[in-house]
Amino acid sequence: MSRRYFGTDGIRGRVGVAPMTPAFALRLGWAAGRVLGRGEGATVLIGKDTRRSGYLFESALEAGLAAAGIQVRLLGPLPTPAIAYLTKAVGAQAGVVISASHNPHYDNGVKFFGADGGKLSEAQEAAIEALLDDEPGCVEPEKVGKASRFNDAVGRYVEYCKSRYDGPSMSGLRIVLDCANGAAYRAAPSVFSELGAQVRAIGVSPNGLNINDGCGSTHLGQLQAAVVEQSADLGIALDGDGDRCLMVDAQGNAVDGDQMLYVIARHQLARGGLTGPVVGTVMSNLGLEQAIRAMGLDFERSAVGDRYVFERLLATGGRLGGETSGHILSLDKAGTGDGIVSALQVLAAALLDGRSLGDIVSGMRQFPQVLINVKLAQRSDAKLDTPAIQASMADAERELGVRGRVLLRASGTEPLIRVMVESDDEALSRRVAEAIADSVRATAPA
Repeated sequence: MSRRYFGTDGIRGRVGVAPMTPAFALRLGWAAGRVLGRGEGATVLIGKDTRRSGYLFESALEAGLAAAGIQVRLLGPLPTPAIAYLTKAVGAQAGVVISASHNPHYDNGVKFFGADGGKLSEAQEAAIEALLDDEPGCVEPEKVGKASRFNDAVGRYVEYCKSRYDGPSMSGLRIVLDCANGAAYRAAPSVFSELGAQVRAIGVSPNGLNINDGCGSTHLGQLQAAVVEQSADLGIALDGDGDRCLMVDAQGNAVDGDQMLYVIARHQLARGGLTGPVVGTVMSNLGLEQAIRAMGLDFERSAVGDRYVFERLLATGGRLGGETSGHILSLDKAGTGDGIVSALQVLAAALLDGRSLGDIVSGMRQFPQVLINVKLAQRSDAKLDTPAIQASMADAERELGVRGRVLLRASGTEPLIRVMVESDDEALSRRVAEAIADSVRATAPA
């Protein structure tokens, strides 16, 4: 289904540039209110991350929703999974998240959750899009919606996260926690410290502009250095909206989403709680697939994006899946990806085994994987079927043979073409990836 505005994870773009303008946000709020706000007294929650522009879009969306007769409850800065959880917990008709996730501060976006705490269907997104070109209307004065603050949102989410933990006490565990100066800066430190860990928190001083800036799950260097300097047991890095998590072992080595997914699968299988296949994506490391199959489990791949991982889990009866980026879905724990909950599951596995993070991930062999992001002028420039690009792909596949695989895809959220090559030889992977990237650069405007 072709959609003008909604991508794989809501609507996203540079602040002040269409579609991420105040006028568009007002129309979006009104359209969403018309589609999602059924019945008298319909309520929609609005949460956001820590970008300065979040205030702007919060006000515009609030105005549009109120004009559609919706009662609005403002959550303030809160992780995306917290908004999903609270939407269902309080019986709201929908939840709205204002965030561009792991992107820099100058981008922002809007995504929605339905009354069940899940993502909207493509049909619902299409219905909202169908109203976006209309001039926003307004209900009768006595039916205009009101806005109020949801004052205990952070505390409720902290308790929810703690209830998802099934391991022993974290007493004595030394953790460095990087909150990316983002939405989890208040909730995440409380979760781990209240479970007994000694927490040194970094990335907890948001100023509206420093979200994801050299910190968080997309920039692990600061966390890796801090873990080593502090002689910590491990590090945890969240992204700007708190739905992704990567980790760092005591030696400062990065632990990605594939390795975390392996640890969680092994943990759940040992406890008899894993059914159906484990679902990765086309980007998941071949080593993960081999490790999952060695456990006697099936492994399936979906398109990139947690929406597609979720759809595949539902179709196959699976409960566990995720992406290399650290966006993990464990449907017996949470209805959407949650970076804090994912980290808690890895910690439970390590503590119950009495092993370090570095030791417990060592059971999965990672194949060298090279990823090159080729920047484009705009997302519409992502043309993958040109003769030059197809020729370079054919050359790559001939050179790799049975030793590896190659994947070329357009990002669903950013103006990028991603080139991924995986083989048993890192030098070979890099040489092949660079050749494909060069062909992309030669044909795509930057």
